[in-house]
Amino acid sequence: MSDVADPNPPEIGTAELPDPETEVDAELEQIEENFDASGPLVGILVGSNDDLARMLPAEEYLSEGGIDSEVRVVDAPAAVGEYCKGARANGLKVIIVGASMSTALPGIAAGHTDLPVIGVPLAGEGLDGSDALLATAQVPAATPVACVAIDGAENAGVLAARIINA
Repeated sequence: MSDVADPNPPEIGTAELPDPETEVDAELEQIEENFDASGPLVGILVGSNDDLARMLPAEEYLSEGGIDSEVRVVDAPAAVGEYCKGARANGLKVIIVGASMSTALPGIAAGHTDLPVIGVPLAGEGLDGSDALLATAQVPAATPVACVAIDGAENAGVLAARIINA
């Protein structure tokens, strides 16, 4: 046993402590690397099978631009609400909603999510889409809906792509 003191003792209070912010940043980077973001970024909702063909130009535009989307026929306001409540958790970034007879669906969607909602008023029976246009543009406060032209599904796709790529 030696009574010789260490010639270079550690200084008190100089030990390196881990930086909590650096550790959190490293953990977030690891999570992002492991996160599978291969799902759709845009949800396209349509009020009926009859309106489906008029909403497909949005999906086609997004697909041509390399943006994945999913198209769903949701004929009940409750189904729209449920879809939109889980949209962010499912990786969506934008929701496009079109309907000719269920003109309130874009507003219902916006009321159930904080994601951008784009409304596509579709021409239906009677008023040639002006009723859907007014219902889409005149939503209540705190439920914003971007509104494109009557039967403007392709423009909705263009706007969704611009939002995602902003």
